[in-house]
Amino acid sequence: MALGRTLAVALVGLVGHVVEVEAHLAPSLPAFALVGLPDASLAESRDRVRAAVTSSGLAWPNRRITVNLSPATLPKSGSVFDLGIAVATLAGADVVPAQAVAGVVHLGELGLDGRLRPVRGVLPAVAAAVAAGHDRVVVPTANLAEARLVPGAQVRGAGSLAEVVAWYGADVEVPEVSAAGELVTAPRPATERLDLADVVGQAAARRSLEVAAAGGHHLLMVGPPGAGKTMLAARLPGLLPDLDEGEAVEVTAVHSVAGTFDPHGGLLRRPPFEDPHHTATPASIVGGGSGLPRPGAASRAHRGVLFLDEAPEFTTAVLQTLRQPLEHGELVLHRAAGTARYPARFQLVLAANPCPCGHAWGKGLDCTCRSEQRRRYFGKLSGPLLDRVDLQVELAPARAGDLPGESSAVVARRVQEARAAQSARLAGTPWRTNAEVPGAWLRDRLGGGRALLSDLDRAIDRGTLSLRGVDRVLRVAWTLADLEGREAPGRGHVGQALLMRTRGQGA
Repeated sequence: MALGRTLAVALVGLVGHVVEVEAHLAPSLPAFALVGLPDASLAESRDRVRAAVTSSGLAWPNRRITVNLSPATLPKSGSVFDLGIAVATLAGADVVPAQAVAGVVHLGELGLDGRLRPVRGVLPAVAAAVAAGHDRVVVPTANLAEARLVPGAQVRGAGSLAEVVAWYGADVEVPEVSAAGELVTAPRPATERLDLADVVGQAAARRSLEVAAAGGHHLLMVGPPGAGKTMLAARLPGLLPDLDEGEAVEVTAVHSVAGTFDPHGGLLRRPPFEDPHHTATPASIVGGGSGLPRPGAASRAHRGVLFLDEAPEFTTAVLQTLRQPLEHGELVLHRAAGTARYPARFQLVLAANPCPCGHAWGKGLDCTCRSEQRRRYFGKLSGPLLDRVDLQVELAPARAGDLPGESSAVVARRVQEARAAQSARLAGTPWRTNAEVPGAWLRDRLGGGRALLSDLDRAIDRGTLSLRGVDRVLRVAWTLADLEGREAPGRGHVGQALLMRTRGQGA
């Protein structure tokens, strides 16, 4: 009996599971069986591996080969197992020493000519291997920079299968090949830092944007075309502080799995910005794809901003799928092949016209929409969705006399100070910003100032505020206090937060 073993990693969402790749070679009629819950793309590795081995100048074993991916109950997908299957098979055929490859993690897709092609999700896969005690990893050359971002990993990059087996002592000629191919998906270009000073006027909207940045709150902007909604939303990432080490690893892992990460720039340190078109499908927003789903725009915006321009133009299905991540900061995607979890703690920014034609502002004399058209248009933004949006502001058209406001650098300094105050207050808790903190915890921190909640009680009685809305108003009030350097909010902060949420209806 000939048996070869090596290791690989299966990703389910962002969670990596170390997989033992076993190749059993029996003296029987030549055959190749792959077991262990492979999907269609993984099942095709049989042909890729056979062609890659023979193209590398190695003899293919003419025996019955059974490759098992253990644990067999874990769904496995993709071409990342190609290299592991090839190495385990060659170990079983005594081409490479079985003991030398048994504890090494091999990741990579094989071309028919034996070249190693890059794969997605190398960062979380290598991190999972190191966490499980397997620090020796072999990856394609194109993934080497990404794999080296994981502390404690001993990573080697190879351009071909022949190069890998030559390391283990096989007598094979190593071809001179460059990095095999590009990344699976081209990385997104770095976004330009946009300055808030470019926005003319709109003092109320600028203030709401600052509060949103300081506390991590969601924001809705309603106004006519050309009022500056898109300009303001695009400048929100410039007000946010850099990601800390833990957040950077989280965000980078998501983009690695999505295939939008350029490893040559290191970990992603700036909050991401996603602005999908209103024709986007639910799968493109929350994640989808055949087999186990891949992250969508909501997960790629983790620790950053998800901007939905012309929000009422999005389908109702897309808007309703956002309720789970807005509440829990995580997306749980159930598919027949398994369940994937992706982090999705983003800041949602919605921009909308007041009506389909966009002219129903002020007295609305220029509006050509019928009343039922207006109701149907804004009705896309359902009550349960808007109840999760902390800040709601109306914009008027800019006037000729309006002046530019403060620059992003000035506002970002105030945001940084407010975030520092929150970090000190929330030290030892699982929360990082006011927007994440349960209302009960914030109410307990008020101490003798609980009487200032009377305004919120009256808003509940009038029906302008829900119980969830009370907690969100209180979170905004704490953010306003942090921006002013106060230890706790006062009644003025609560009143201002109520106005910023209800657009003046709850005063």
